[in-house]
Amino acid sequence: MRIAIGSDHAGYLLKETLKAWLLENGHVVTDVGAYSEARVDYPHYGGLVGRAVASGEVDRGVAVCGSGQGICMAANKVPGRRGDPRCGGCADHPATQRRERGLFRGAVHRP
Repeated sequence: MRIAIGSDHAGYLLKETLKAWLLENGHVVTDVGAYSEARVDYPHYGGLVGRAVASGEVDRGVAVCGSGQGICMAANKVPGRRGDPRCGGCADHPATQRRERGLFRGAVHRP
């Protein structure tokens, strides 16, 4: 499966972990950034993931930020792309959301 993955600085380490797992499991991964923990704005990367999915360049998208909420909203602004900002129980973690062709993960977990 072709998967776009992107994150802001807060989600960078989780994005890299997810990317490695996806590659190990035979997926073709397009990493749209961020490429380090240097401070960046999540809307840019959410938009890149959303546009890659909406254009058909990839089959699915994974977007990671500190909460999972902001990057989901950014991806949702792309016409033809819709992710669900509510918790969907993906991977049995309350900070993960899943719907249709997108997965949105929060990297910062608060009790």
